[in-house]
Amino acid sequence: MPIIPTLKLEEMLRQDGVRYIVGVDEVGRGPLAGPVTAAAVVFDLGLWSQLAGFSAEGQVRDSKVMKAEKRSAMIDRIRREALIVGIDSVEPAEIDEINILQATFKAMKGAIGQVLEVIDPALTRVVVDGNQLLPNFALKQMAVVGGDAEVFSVACASVIAKVHRDALMDRLHDEFPVYGWQKNKGYGTAEHIKALKEHGLTVQHRRSFIHFV
Repeated sequence: MPIIPTLKLEEMLRQDGVRYIVGVDEVGRGPLAGPVTAAAVVFDLGLWSQLAGFSAEGQVRDSKVMKAEKRSAMIDRIRREALIVGIDSVEPAEIDEINILQATFKAMKGAIGQVLEVIDPALTRVVVDGNQLLPNFALKQMAVVGGDAEVFSVACASVIAKVHRDALMDRLHDEFPVYGWQKNKGYGTAEHIKALKEHGLTVQHRRSFIHFV
């Protein structure tokens, strides 16, 4: 049974005087093709009853356990309930240049950078999914392993990032249809690997990830 994300962490931070929480998550660290994408979703903890009502519906989960139709259906609702949403991506060529970890950090920072204008840094806490804090980063932050499954604001970010990247991979499929990206989203499925061996690499492939063609 999938875990339902809660507001437990958000409530703890609210009690500590935090006004704005920025949930951050990424998708696309593992694929052989396409960008890594991150989303930052800001909730105003001063609007607690509104946020609690949204969370209590139990519709938001870690994007990996939600069906595509359900994720798409939640996008508009998350955007309505959030104070602001930021999305950023790092493309394959730059992933090859700086490595996937640094590219992930860059995408997360880029997404957060898009929301800074509407929050007070002194009253803000950034919650990043995973076990690593963002390096060289001024805002107070915390990393939560499994945050996309357990922390509501991070789960919302996971949904935003996943839908955005999937839509991008669908568009790229139209340009490079032989690789099956509308189904595999750039991951190394048997179909994708077979196409790579037959047709070679595209500009959308991460060359540092591929050593068999």
